[in-house]
Amino acid sequence: MANYFTGRYYKHQKNGNTICFIIGHTADTEFVQILTTYDVIQYDSLNGVKISRSELRIDYPEVQGCVRYGKLLPLHSHIMGPFHFLPMQCNHEVISMRHTIQGSFKVHGKRIDLNDGIGYIEGDYGRSFPKEYLWLHCNDFSDDLSVMVSVADIPFCGIHFTGCICAITFRGKEYRLATYYGVRIHAANEKKVILTQGKYRLDILISNADSYPLRSPINGKMINTIHESSCAKAKFRFTERDEVIF
Repeated sequence: MANYFTGRYYKHQKNGNTICFIIGHTADTEFVQILTTYDVIQYDSLNGVKISRSELRIDYPEVQGCVRYGKLLPLHSHIMGPFHFLPMQCNHEVISMRHTIQGSFKVHGKRIDLNDGIGYIEGDYGRSFPKEYLWLHCNDFSDDLSVMVSVADIPFCGIHFTGCICAITFRGKEYRLATYYGVRIHAANEKKVILTQGKYRLDILISNADSYPLRSPINGKMINTIHESSCAKAKFRFTERDEVIF
């Protein structure tokens, strides 16, 4: 298939310092996009990347280093639910909601210490990113907690609808809010997200942060531009029948 893309997103965080690697390829190109707290660095070759399930090594002129991953925390089932089996424009997967990391990177000669930090890994594949979407992930909490949420315009069988996937892992328990479970989207913008589903309600308040341009796919070509921040701050409240879970 000529018009495809596939990529993975590796997020590493400690003490307010964040570095994310977006690594993938299309039919005719490779790409590595490195998003830090302060800038974006891009390469069109994977020659400087070595990846295994437990380790990520990077060796480029501006960025070098290695991190090792502790035990990954996958979801109990695919985040796309039944849509995973259908021909979607963009498919999403969560490889690990939260795991420990050890190591460091040098970016422009400055060391980013990630020892005893936390990580997150996800993937996307398909033809194009949605024309409109909001994506947010956070695992920088004092408790054993990780939250991922995405709300997007979904083209499907000649129609468009607003779809939502949200996964929460908290103290060993997993919660799922999603279109295929009947979630209601009351707000989804750069300031706040409000979701309800049955007895559950999730409120997120988002603070402004500097964002940086990244390339994204349209029909398998990395020709579109999106803007993303790796260090936005957010406040979360999750309730069950008005009783606070966190």
